[in-house]
Amino acid sequence: MDLHVRHLSHRYGGTEVLHDVDVTIADGQIVCIIGPSGCGKSTLLRLIGGLERPTGGAVMQVGDAPPDSLNPLTYIFQDFALLPWRSVAGNVALVLEDHRLDRAARAEIVEDVLARTRLSDFRDALPRQLSGGMRQRVAIARALAVRPACLLMDEPLSALDSQTRELLLEDLLSLWLRERFTAIYVTHNLEEAVRLGHRIVVLSRRPGRIREIVAIDTPLEARMADPQALDRHRRHLWELMREEAMAADQELSETGREP
Repeated sequence: MDLHVRHLSHRYGGTEVLHDVDVTIADGQIVCIIGPSGCGKSTLLRLIGGLERPTGGAVMQVGDAPPDSLNPLTYIFQDFALLPWRSVAGNVALVLEDHRLDRAARAEIVEDVLARTRLSDFRDALPRQLSGGMRQRVAIARALAVRPACLLMDEPLSALDSQTRELLLEDLLSLWLRERFTAIYVTHNLEEAVRLGHRIVVLSRRPGRIREIVAIDTPLEARMADPQALDRHRRHLWELMREEAMAADQELSETGREP
């Protein structure tokens, strides 16, 4: 299933936050979205996921979701959103409880995604017993349990320290190499974008417009073998957004909050 974002614009009251955004998310690709603070990255993700209605334009699903998909568009947030009184397996099972599945079918799905995310040995642990990286891995497993056509990932690694973030990047890469999932990945981290993105959408300052869509042709599994190429892409992205990032940072300093 492909997602076509066509001429998407959005306002909050009299403030335009996105203007005429046009991009296609192809099946099996990871598309990263970057841009200055306050440019509308998370708003764009909410519009694509149907959490908000756009002021203008449309998001179209083209083609069929996988036949066993229980929820075609599924979010992974930066704050994990786990229930502290439920075990790892219980948190994963939560998203299945509103679907018409018997107990055996739910248990089979839970065990499958725990194995795929290397969490089987932690199935009975509570969130407070896990590291931040492990909690985010549980959130990923929970999202996979509904067999999504597309993962909507809103800065999923931003709350983690650098070592844990590196481990989760490797986990996501390994998972994609096995399953070729589709994802829209919002991040402020340029290294994450060049490591994971098949294409990188660079938004301007508010109202967010597409400045450029950068395609990285190097296969994901080969990127770490060519750090110079990754650094060239990272520097190109920074040059695209440097001045606007500085201006946005100044605006945040003056207002004390994100616009």
